[in-house]
Amino acid sequence: MRTLPVYQYRRSLDQTWKALENGKLTVGFIGGSITDGRSRNNWPEPVVAWFAETFPHARIHVENAAIGATGSELAVFRAERDLIERGCDLVFVDYAVNDLYATPERRMNTREGLLRKLLADARRDVVFVYTFHIDMYEKMEHGGIPDSIAEFEQLAAHYEASSVWMGLHAVKEIAAGRMRWEEWLPDGLHPGGRGSLSYAQSVIAYLETDSKHSASAGRQAERTMPEPLSARHWGATTFVPFENVRTEGPWVVRRWLDYEWIDRVLETAAVGAKLAFDFEGRGVALGFDFGQSSAEFRYRLDGGEWVASNRKRETWLPMDGLFSNYLISDELENGKHTLELEVVHGQTPDCKGTNCRIGYIGILRS
Repeated sequence: MRTLPVYQYRRSLDQTWKALENGKLTVGFIGGSITDGRSRNNWPEPVVAWFAETFPHARIHVENAAIGATGSELAVFRAERDLIERGCDLVFVDYAVNDLYATPERRMNTREGLLRKLLADARRDVVFVYTFHIDMYEKMEHGGIPDSIAEFEQLAAHYEASSVWMGLHAVKEIAAGRMRWEEWLPDGLHPGGRGSLSYAQSVIAYLETDSKHSASAGRQAERTMPEPLSARHWGATTFVPFENVRTEGPWVVRRWLDYEWIDRVLETAAVGAKLAFDFEGRGVALGFDFGQSSAEFRYRLDGGEWVASNRKRETWLPMDGLFSNYLISDELENGKHTLELEVVHGQTPDCKGTNCRIGYIGILRS
């Protein structure tokens, strides 16, 4: 582990330092529960405090869009609303853990799509941050890089994005006797206060180094968008408006007041309620307010065979309130398609309701 670097410096954070010089910086975060801002004690808090303390002349705005138990697949569809349209000058991306069990192809496509969206207008810096899961430890212990992180590093190198391996920094602190394992990960995954501070310290050390380098080196050449590594990346998305959805049964569109990450839902609790919509693209995904009380559904594309959903409900899953992406397909022939959906009861003991609450209908385009 001693041979592995905690951070990889690839390009100075020009947009960040420029924003601070102008007196206002908007810092964005997106990732899972380790980065989620609602606890008010995760690692983003000391990082934000460092900005406020180090640059007292500037007003620091924070847009923490991280949601526990979600991955980059959902983040692709949230990037515009929750980060780009809110004017983020710097975005930290944390999905090394939450994408861990996705297939390499899927996570490469979703991550690259998210990155290309964030970099498309050349108005912000992006830094990858890598947290820790125990399934990463064996490879790290032998000086290796877990696959989820190694794939992120491929993207980082291609797009000149710097990265901070926060989990490695914490492991090195354990090895040096500066922190106990149970102080770091009291539940085995989520850092306690000391562990979150360790993560933040590694990011702050990177920021301090970048700040000094930028001050001495001056501005860099304007960033240009490289060709994508994957032709199937999710960088081009759009949405089907609820007004364009044909419904059968008691559906309503309502402002969703229970969850800050969802604006409106198309909702029913009626088994047998149906909907259909047309779209043009190569893929389609549905964003749900998901929980133990959520219905299942069956669907078909272009008049084909019906497919039944069967979403896993972990014991910790609440009755509702988890924003969840359900991918119908990202392998369609690019063109015009029709999706039909019917609400059904899940017919399993862990399916405790028939609520179908669709937060978005997302379309992937080539």
